[in-house]
Amino acid sequence: RLAAVLGLVALLAVVGVAAVITMDRWYRPWMPAAVGKLGFPLEHADAVLAAAERNDLDPALVAAVIYTESRFDEGVRSPQGAVGLMQVLPSTAAEIARKSGGVTFVTTDLGTPRINVLYGCFYLRHLLKRFDGSLVEALAAYNAGASTVEEWLADSAGRLAAADIPYEETRSYVERVLRLRAIYRHVYGAQLA
Repeated sequence: RLAAVLGLVALLAVVGVAAVITMDRWYRPWMPAAVGKLGFPLEHADAVLAAAERNDLDPALVAAVIYTESRFDEGVRSPQGAVGLMQVLPSTAAEIARKSGGVTFVTTDLGTPRINVLYGCFYLRHLLKRFDGSLVEALAAYNAGASTVEEWLADSAGRLAAADIPYEETRSYVERVLRLRAIYRHVYGAQLA
């Protein structure tokens, strides 16, 4: 009898973990926001709001990018060398520092959530300007690189829709960020306004 109870508890734990891990695929805005908060954290909200405001970005979009890039794990590092919450490459950050007057920038600054989010938002705003306000193209460039997106645009007859992105990873990334932006708006509402 004890083995059956322990087995049931273990099964429920596995199902619960699987539900949280896959939540961004099944969560719907009609569900209670409290359910969403279980799977969609909002850490460093002050940094997200400040950087979004400074760069004229939707805070829910910034939260969605952070969740997609790092799941709010500030210590994460990609195999390509991208660092922190918004997975900023040190070379990109050095260029941002140069353009924005960050004369004392050092690569280790990317480990500071406030700086990482600020630089990531600066770069996202730069990409939005570069791609004439196209969120799909800017997000694709954030993931695959601006020159890659420019090549795709040269091969197409104009704007790039998410479904037109030739790289599966980048197409999924853009679709996921857009879906998560709607979720973050629903789950956190006024907190991200």
